[in-house]
Amino acid sequence: MAVLALCLLWALATAVRPAPVAPLGGPEPAQYEELTLLFHGALQLGQALNGVYRATEARLTEAGRILGLFDRALEFLGTEVSQGRDAAQEIRTSLSEIQVEEDALHLRAEATARSLGEVARAQQALRDTVRRLQVQLRGAWLGQAHQEFETLKARADKQSHLLWALTGHVQRQQREMAEQQQWLQQIQQRLHTAALPA
Repeated sequence: MAVLALCLLWALATAVRPAPVAPLGGPEPAQYEELTLLFHGALQLGQALNGVYRATEARLTEAGRILGLFDRALEFLGTEVSQGRDAAQEIRTSLSEIQVEEDALHLRAEATARSLGEVARAQQALRDTVRRLQVQLRGAWLGQAHQEFETLKARADKQSHLLWALTGHVQRQQREMAEQQQWLQQIQQRLHTAALPA
């Protein structure tokens, strides 16, 4: 810009040629004074234009730097949003798989509970049989019959204990499954809430 101003001044200086010499007392001194004023004004204009050019160039450089920062920030945010979506999708997939496993476990637990119910009914029938035999044998304690009765009674007691242990195990599994189901619902609710637009 400074070179441009100097070129402009040189052009002005060469364009304005001194007038032919006039007789004494003519307008010649006034023309030199006008030329000096014109040259001085052109110099000031060139300096002002140079200052405006430099200020504008500095502003454009700063604007370019800020735009670069904004571009990098937008790229970073885009990457973060993309990674967040990928992570949310992975969590949803994992939750779906856990839900499928949970449903299968729940079905198995229900089947086990039904089997335990059948075992409990069979156990009750066995107890009823033992009681009837006990009533029948109360009066006549024969050696062989008494031994069979004691064996049958021991087997019934052992089955009762196993049934009690299995029932406790199934109840504990049902409680754990209910807690897991509640936990999964809470996670799904949080994911749904996080996926809503702000």
